[in-house]
Amino acid sequence: MNKMTVRDISLETKHVLMRVDFNVPMANGVVTDDKRIKAALPTIEYVIGQGGSLVLMSHLGRPKGTGFEPDFSLKAASEALATLLGKPVQMAPDCVGPDVEAMAKALKPGDVLMLENTRFHKGEEKNDLDLARQMAALGDVFVNDAFGSAHRAHASTEGVASFLPAVSGFLMEQELEYLGRATDNPAHPYVAILGGAKVSDKIAVIENLLTRCDTLIIGGGMANTFLAAKGYDMQDSLVEAGSVATAKAIMAKAGDRLMLPVDAVAADKFDAAAASQVVDLDKVPAGWRVLDIGPKSIAQFGEALKRAKLVVWNGPMGVFEFPAFAEGTFALARLLATTGATTVIGGGDSASAVKKAGVAKQMTHVSTGGGASLEYLEGRVLPGVAALNDKR
Repeated sequence: MNKMTVRDISLETKHVLMRVDFNVPMANGVVTDDKRIKAALPTIEYVIGQGGSLVLMSHLGRPKGTGFEPDFSLKAASEALATLLGKPVQMAPDCVGPDVEAMAKALKPGDVLMLENTRFHKGEEKNDLDLARQMAALGDVFVNDAFGSAHRAHASTEGVASFLPAVSGFLMEQELEYLGRATDNPAHPYVAILGGAKVSDKIAVIENLLTRCDTLIIGGGMANTFLAAKGYDMQDSLVEAGSVATAKAIMAKAGDRLMLPVDAVAADKFDAAAASQVVDLDKVPAGWRVLDIGPKSIAQFGEALKRAKLVVWNGPMGVFEFPAFAEGTFALARLLATTGATTVIGGGDSASAVKKAGVAKQMTHVSTGGGASLEYLEGRVLPGVAALNDKR
């Protein structure tokens, strides 16, 4: 990565304005999954250890952007962070304004201040430079450690970098290092696995990965569209009729580098309690739909993975939220846990799947950003990364 990091600048006595991704699930005012907060701890603790003070900012959910909304307050996140740090975290009433500026200015080395939800201001998502300037007034240097929001050109991710020295935190650095292995001079044999519902959502990433990988495995709902393009009658399965021609063109270009399921778990309805059966693809019962890959497909994909030195996975193999249709996704996760390859999991549902399968710790890297990782794998420039200072 050719961007400056927190290691490249002096932080002693500095007020460090840091963008984190504390967009965490909550229930009854309590954080129910603190994974993203824990992911930011190495950078937070480093800044404190270097003698800096911290002003943290994040979004949470999708408030209206017209001011404070209790259901979208970051207060619970600040309390969870205080517990993890073992020290107080002050909570600001807003993310900008005279009162907030006074709180930031009063910080001493080692102090931590959590700003309120940046999306309480409409200007956040519009990348309003006046709002970004007010945010920048709270710090001497800007650290972006929110990879999960790096694909968004918002005031707190890109705009603020126009007014302060801007460097990455350790999480951002790690994300770019491992995802970069999938796009910049990857190790071979390189196997990419794509799942999820729609081909149309992943055309760009398919095309980009096909220029780099040796084998591309496609599963999940999107595989149905490819199978329909091959002439299979997928019955009531999810098939994007408008993407069948695209799927045909991709298959023609990819040749034998593209692997599709050879059998499936079909259901009589889209329901966790649906009747199900394993079927060959030419025998999907009338009125039924494919909700998972079958055991032959798992075995075939496993053979391809045995040879891999690098595996990148984005998207589940089936409707893994329903236990009866989770085995394809979980079996794939277990296969990745036993391979000797570098395994990079592209956030979102894939990250959730390896966690539910109990093998997240066996993966080389599990991304914290679903949308950001997908855009990176598409080859897009992420605004929050581009805005950081280049190494000299």
